[in-house]
Amino acid sequence: MNNERQSPVLLDLPHLAADLLPGPRHDALGADAGQPAPRILLLYGSLRPQSYSRKLALEAERILRHLGAETRVFDPHDLPLLDSVGRDHPKVQQLREWSLWSEGQVWVSPERHGTITGVFKNQIDWLPLEDGSVRPTQGRTLAVMQVCGGSQSFNVVNTLRVLGRWMRMVTIPNQSSVAKAWQEFDEAGRMRASPFYDRVVDVMEELVKFTLLVRGRSDYLVDRYSERKGADEARQVARESGVLEDVPAAS
Repeated sequence: MNNERQSPVLLDLPHLAADLLPGPRHDALGADAGQPAPRILLLYGSLRPQSYSRKLALEAERILRHLGAETRVFDPHDLPLLDSVGRDHPKVQQLREWSLWSEGQVWVSPERHGTITGVFKNQIDWLPLEDGSVRPTQGRTLAVMQVCGGSQSFNVVNTLRVLGRWMRMVTIPNQSSVAKAWQEFDEAGRMRASPFYDRVVDVMEELVKFTLLVRGRSDYLVDRYSERKGADEARQVARESGVLEDVPAAS
């Protein structure tokens, strides 16, 4: 699959009771039904050919597309280690541009030694909290999921929540942890019918709802008193030094 542009996912959802998963009710969310589809970026954390985190991300993408979202799945292959190259590297630029493009994100990582993989963390590390006046993640919604090789664990989703908070994202309440992932996907890489699958549907439905709920409000929701105060003090110092003409205080 070519992940360099929007994934050409076929909406083949054999385990989904489609009549029980209608599109989001824009009126109930105070959202404009005439607006473009919510834009969701999906990241996964393994380079293995049979990566279960990738399979889960693609399954989530199909559900998101069913719910009317526009999606992109970032391929972490060829993304250099942080600081080993400049940020003008094509894969680094693509990751940052896609993060800015997104309104919401899905993070999926395997559990490795009780935590997220280096492959996944490297992607987040390339997304700075702030780049000049641009913040690649702030105010975007986030859903977190993990795949486990053995019994169910929540180490990864808990770590991803910490990362999401640090990146100033609106992390939704629901989450998914798929135990014994090797037995939850068939030979074609599709997720089998199970309570794990139903939970993934729950998480994607909630993500779309929260993304529409936050749309147009994220800048206001993450606007901080301390930052406004700091900016006001900086303007005051600049005025007193004669660098700036008198300007109105922050409102």
